[in-house]
Amino acid sequence: MGMINDEIYFKPHLQVINQEQINQLHCATLDVLERTGVDIPHARALEILSDSGARVDGNRVRMPSWMVEEAIRRAPHRLVLGTRTGKRTIILERDKTYFGTSLDCVDYMDPQTHARSRFVSDNVKVTAALCDALPHLHWSMFIGMADDVPPDVADRVIARNALEYSEKPVAFCSKDTANSKDIFEMALLLCGGKENFERLPCLLHYSEPISPLAYYGPAVDKILYCAENHIPVINSPAPQAAGTAPATLTGTVVQGNAETLSGLVLHQFANPGAPFVAGAFTTIMDMRTTVFSYGACEMSLMTAALAQMAQHYGLPFFGTAGATDAKFCDAQAGAEATFQCLIAAATGSGLVHDCGSWMDHGSLASPEFMVLVNEIVDAVDHFMKGLPLDDEHLALDLIHKVGPTGNYIQESHTMDHFRHIRYSDLFDRSIYADWEKAGSKRFEQRLQEMTLEAMKHRPKTLDDDIVKELDKMQASWK
Repeated sequence: MGMINDEIYFKPHLQVINQEQINQLHCATLDVLERTGVDIPHARALEILSDSGARVDGNRVRMPSWMVEEAIRRAPHRLVLGTRTGKRTIILERDKTYFGTSLDCVDYMDPQTHARSRFVSDNVKVTAALCDALPHLHWSMFIGMADDVPPDVADRVIARNALEYSEKPVAFCSKDTANSKDIFEMALLLCGGKENFERLPCLLHYSEPISPLAYYGPAVDKILYCAENHIPVINSPAPQAAGTAPATLTGTVVQGNAETLSGLVLHQFANPGAPFVAGAFTTIMDMRTTVFSYGACEMSLMTAALAQMAQHYGLPFFGTAGATDAKFCDAQAGAEATFQCLIAAATGSGLVHDCGSWMDHGSLASPEFMVLVNEIVDAVDHFMKGLPLDDEHLALDLIHKVGPTGNYIQESHTMDHFRHIRYSDLFDRSIYADWEKAGSKRFEQRLQEMTLEAMKHRPKTLDDDIVKELDKMQASWK
């Protein structure tokens, strides 16, 4: 609860664990890191951790509890992100929530024909521009792969297209540290240099530990590069209950928390105060199919618990919502995305990815689904505003004036406030006869038309000199 413009304001809030459970989960996390540890096959990382107080045996690193808690204290508790044009758009702190897209889809669904094909570099341009157009998606990721270019340069081609066709903050992943450096240089070119970037980052690096409790050497190298250069890094494992994590949801939460905090320890002892975002994409193995489910309700429950853990630590968090296991933009997709987005907002899941661009358990991107989830997030944001309590909103004098059997249609108070109600061009409220007169368009038709219209958007064109420099960079990639 708080005061905003003399209003008593209460934001709807959901807790899935209480303070005692948070304390228990924290102690269990410390036990895993101290007793079991993690595998880190990276000589420099092992040296940093050993010199800082960790117990290193081969590649196994056991981290005492004081190191974990010291890393939490060293990490920034607030992260501000902005557009490549220098506009502050995201302030990650406490339980604030910002929705964004996903990354690395291998397939693309054309909204005109609904044909499914491999994701190519032109699809990156289309989805990046669409994300730029959708006002309730606050940031972006690379969304899809580039199947039409050589693998060694694909990540950099994707980065160029994503940065060029959207002004919003972008989270990226890369093949190796050298490619990360090239991507970072493109971001510096677009935002006006390193000083501007450090003041307001427009780019984040996405990294994953390997569940259970292991790291890939080149990924560790990228984490250290980001720490040295103050590139915000997301360290988000993907433990799968009953597969790469315990079958119990609580055990998966503990392991996921340990995996993300292990990265925090390395990151903060390498460069104290470098920007770090905790997270974990925790879901289940569907035993009927063995898929890593993107629509399971358990995913939202475990992510909500981890969001609360991050709030307890005071760390920015990387959440998950707006995804689906559905193969088409159908009722299943809408139901799963709505459930996830509302829970993410109510628990304060920070930087929430997957919104509208991860279908068919993470393999398919669909512009129509992006537009649908943008509408869902708009409704969720509207709900999360809660009920302001002041004289104007309580309207006691007006209720007294109108009295029993009256109406409020012609009151000036109504004219002042009715536009605050949310209206949608996608969700239809007309009566049946009027719906028929308007062409009898079903939901799917309206969604398709809205998507095709939104896809006409293009961000402000880059200066010719910047485009030439990007062309020069791209020509040098091998």
